[in-house]
Amino acid sequence: MDQRLLFQAARTGNTEYLHNLLKDYPLLLDTASLAGGENPLHIACILGHVDFAKELIKLKREFSGELNQDGLSPLHIASANGNMDIIKLLLNLDHNLCKIKGREQRVPLHYAAIKGRVRVITELITASPDCIMDFTARNETALHLAAMNYQFEAFRVLVEHIKNLKKEDVFNKKDDQGNTILHVAVSRRQYEVVKLLLREQVILRSVVEVNSSNKGGLTPLDVLGLFQSEAGEREIEEMLREAGAMRARESQTTAQESAIHVNEQNRSRSPAKQLLDYFKYDTIKDSPGSVRNTLLVLAVLIATTTYQAVLSPPGGVWQDDNSGTGTHHVAGESIMGYHNPKSYRIFLICNSVGFFTSLHMINFLTIGFPMRLELQVSITSLVFTYNTSMNAMAPRLSTLFIVVSVVMPFVAPIATVVLRNFFKAPKFEIPFIGQVV
Repeated sequence: MDQRLLFQAARTGNTEYLHNLLKDYPLLLDTASLAGGENPLHIACILGHVDFAKELIKLKREFSGELNQDGLSPLHIASANGNMDIIKLLLNLDHNLCKIKGREQRVPLHYAAIKGRVRVITELITASPDCIMDFTARNETALHLAAMNYQFEAFRVLVEHIKNLKKEDVFNKKDDQGNTILHVAVSRRQYEVVKLLLREQVILRSVVEVNSSNKGGLTPLDVLGLFQSEAGEREIEEMLREAGAMRARESQTTAQESAIHVNEQNRSRSPAKQLLDYFKYDTIKDSPGSVRNTLLVLAVLIATTTYQAVLSPPGGVWQDDNSGTGTHHVAGESIMGYHNPKSYRIFLICNSVGFFTSLHMINFLTIGFPMRLELQVSITSLVFTYNTSMNAMAPRLSTLFIVVSVVMPFVAPIATVVLRNFFKAPKFEIPFIGQVV
């Protein structure tokens, strides 16, 4: 049968005509699928026939994942056209349709960014957050494409989603020419995009690499000077300079001067000092993720050690009961608590400080982790078992340690915040006589 009748039904969106055709030719949709190229669902998506598209999906689900001769799936077409009804229909069918790569390895989000479809961008990222990390055949991100096509609102929405998903690495991704998003925005004199990337209120300044070089060895500030002066160029240069941007030759000079300065300092330092400098924390060299992992390991180690210490106090515990004259003790109580109660108090209080502070670190460093509730239940249970063991082993000192066990879990987090703010607070300076205050 001539397939033109089927495509005529798709162009008109006539579902009744479609069913009449299928009554006469039951294999009509199967033969259309075998033909390759464009299928009726592509036509329905182009023209926005929602009911017809819904009926086609019921009859032939496979149409939703097929590419036409232009390398576009139905979701690619609907995303470019901004047809929300068809997009929701397709996403309810299968979220993985967001990951289909068409011509030049573009996913539906890329076409939404090119066309500036803000609502579509939100819908696609909600359905499949990982699509924000997809790249084209030229290694362009959705941010690259939005900036290249002057779609500022789409760019702004993409930035918000990236921040919420904690995928800030995307801001510094390079295309095949080594250009970051900042290179693209500067080359097209997009003042709003540059401002969005560099102003501290939106993105932390340390996140965006302002001196990254492309394959031509040019930084964003070099790219700004390639073309004749245009409106807004001075403002863009001021923003770049304020963010610490330099030209390539300036950064090379600075790097050479820094290397010379470091070498001179190293020659004047002792070997022990050089070793200490090599291993100490460096905000540039060490990533926040690796630091957090190290802190978690240390916190767990401290919690384990202090918990074990309260179960096995110095000197051990009594193995039997003695209610006679002389030393009166009960099995399981600390021997040190009888013979040296002052030292035992100091030991348990300091041990409790270390234990509860380490639990606070674990709780703080795991914010945003999955199964957070289960982790907090486990930490709370550990607090109760520690307190129970401490009070059970403390002879004639239970009142003191009951207070410690109740107060310490709340005091430890508060005390760390207060101390940190105190030591980092600006010191008050007494003005000179006659100075205006």
